[in-house]
Amino acid sequence: MNCGNIHTAFVMVGAVGLFLFSAAGDAAPAANSRIGEAGFKEHCAVCHADGGNSIKQSKTLSKKDREKNGVITEKDIMEAMRKPGLWCLTTFNKEALPDSDAKAIAEYIIKTFK
Repeated sequence: MNCGNIHTAFVMVGAVGLFLFSAAGDAAPAANSRIGEAGFKEHCAVCHADGGNSIKQSKTLSKKDREKNGVITEKDIMEAMRKPGLWCLTTFNKEALPDSDAKAIAEYIIKTFK
């Protein structure tokens, strides 16, 4: 095998590896997004259909209302899930909703309701 063939082989192996790595990297966010959407539908949509709020109309999931109410980050959303206080939310403890699922729901909310 001459040097040109070896170089071509390395380039091909590298390209295939890069493709597989990037394809695998895309799968995790897509899966997390599906978990977030499913979790939202199961735990949140009853009161927050289409990002609204059937109990407190001033506290929708729109970015404008979230920011007005100090809920800006995923962490803020997760905190509201865990300790709803004045939010009138159902409390979702870690047994009912693991952190990974709560985070996926929070990511879904931020991504979906602008």
